[in-house]
Amino acid sequence: MQTIFLSTDMDMISEWKMRHGLDNTLDFDECDALLNAVKELDKYIIVADYDTVSHSINKMIAANLLPQRVIVLERVPEIITGKMLISKGVKAYGNSRMLKMHYEQMIEAVEDDKVWTYPELTLALTKNLRQQNISQEAQSLIQRRLTAKEQEVVYAVLQGLTNDAIANELHITPRTVKAHIGSVFSKLHVNDRVSLILLLR
Repeated sequence: MQTIFLSTDMDMISEWKMRHGLDNTLDFDECDALLNAVKELDKYIIVADYDTVSHSINKMIAANLLPQRVIVLERVPEIITGKMLISKGVKAYGNSRMLKMHYEQMIEAVEDDKVWTYPELTLALTKNLRQQNISQEAQSLIQRRLTAKEQEVVYAVLQGLTNDAIANELHITPRTVKAHIGSVFSKLHVNDRVSLILLLR
């Protein structure tokens, strides 16, 4: 999987390479060249520095030209920005100076076509869904496709509960919760909790 960095700040790109032990990357400071380059690539992840290329990212989103597997990082991530970017198809959003361990978890999730967010943003997405209550269409989808136990698990996930908390509440094992969640993802055609939240929003 080719890593592509997008930033007008070459110091930030150098910092990312050093921090995460990367040397075989493609580096771009503007979007047109990047969009041309990805046409030639099969598998890639774009890591964009929102502090310097936000205008370009927002233009790609508005023009429906956002490539697959785009990660947006920002020095001071904001929940409202993260909500907008994730809802527009960005695969991950977080701190541009995150630890190597978190960076690797994020890359692994995006390689698996999952959405990755930092815990506070995931919680905010879940809380936002609880406050809105889910739509009639979402309730109908849940009832048509899921078993009674899977429905209980989905509503617990939407409350922001962890697998262990769901297990305690439903009096089942964490392993059973994990199996139910996997089945829910498969039946609703989503890959992760964030995608589930976005679907049912």
